Amino acid sequence: MTQLITSQPPVTDHRGPVTSAERALAPDLIRGAMLLLIGLANAANFAFAGQPGLNGSPHGLERILNFLKITLVDARAYPVFAVMFGYGLVQLARRQRNSGATPSGVRKILLKRNAWLIAFGLAHATLLYFGDFLGAYGIVGIICTLVLLNRGDRFHKIVLWIWGAQIVYVVVAAGLAALAVINSGPGHSMTNSPNPSLAATNYGSSLLHRLQEYPAHTAFVLGFTVIVWLGIWAARKQILENPLAHKVLLTRVAVVGMGITVLGGLPLALVAAGWLHVDEAAISKLSFLHDLSGQYGGPGYIALFALLVGKLTTSRRPAELGLPVQAISALGQRSMSGYLFQSVSWMVLLAPFTLNLGQRFGSTGWTAFGAAVLVWTISVIAAYQMKKHSYRGPAETLLRKLVY
Repeated sequence: MTQLITSQPPVTDHRGPVTSAERALAPDLIRGAMLLLIGLANAANFAFAGQPGLNGSPHGLERILNFLKITLVDARAYPVFAVMFGYGLVQLARRQRNSGATPSGVRKILLKRNAWLIAFGLAHATLLYFGDFLGAYGIVGIICTLVLLNRGDRFHKIVLWIWGAQIVYVVVAAGLAALAVINSGPGHSMTNSPNPSLAATNYGSSLLHRLQEYPAHTAFVLGFTVIVWLGIWAARKQILENPLAHKVLLTRVAVVGMGITVLGGLPLALVAAGWLHVDEAAISKLSFLHDLSGQYGGPGYIALFALLVGKLTTSRRPAELGLPVQAISALGQRSMSGYLFQSVSWMVLLAPFTLNLGQRFGSTGWTAFGAAVLVWTISVIAAYQMKKHSYRGPAETLLRKLVY
């Protein structure tokens, strides 16, 4: 595929904020929309004090909720942000270079920014939620800055071979899962893997548990480097800045990526809905297939949104699009603030020592769903108001002051 270079408006100060003319719509819209899926996953974890955050014995409409959550949300939202994190690294580096920064200056800014992300992540994980991604992305960002960003196109093609080869791994996992289902013993309902920090009955106890849970979670997230690398490759090709020019590629990625992620999650979703009954060993195999196939949801969802943006902007400029698109993309521009706002909200609404709404109503799953939609909607409205008043967002403003 031929690399397509787009013009960038000159910036007199490479430390200045990105203007609306410089921003591509697709990355912001993707981040803003996918924060809803992040909210659906994390709110359920809080409400059930464990992962994946669902009722193991669902009835009625809760069966459908479990089915959709496992198929489309769990282990499918975070790969989107991993890809977009890699994309953002290249965007930031390119903007710095276009503004006259030296290679060493660009590297210094990226390293400093990612170091502060680690600090943000540690504070977030300690005070609010062990399942933090900011700190791990900061570590991955430092690795990528030192090892990947300055490599040539030939080197970056390796990541495409890795993703292609991993499809074979998914097929093998699917075969093993099918054998486990065929040879399954008596049915076993799905259970949540408990997180003591989410079940703690007071804040002090939850904080101590989070300090123990965070390192293991961060070590797990570090394995996402290959997902971030895919975002780096895509950003070098400026695919999201020019979705119409890459329509064929994006269509193929959407079909293959979402096909793998949906089909790979389907068997476990049937178990979660109570429509398929297998033993615990089979559930373990299905869970592995679910998580492995979920990685393809990252590029799959991104390709879908990029195609949507291409269609929306065929005859209109981004600034001429409707209010919902403008508001959601405004949240995407302030995704770190939106992400942290969610964690504060879950602590207030769902923790056992606060409002504990998950246990106060009849259906914990639907309560978590309602809380996620409400909190995301509030964040969209707030982000749009910030945009109207030219305010970057509290987390973004603080990070900027610390970096520069």
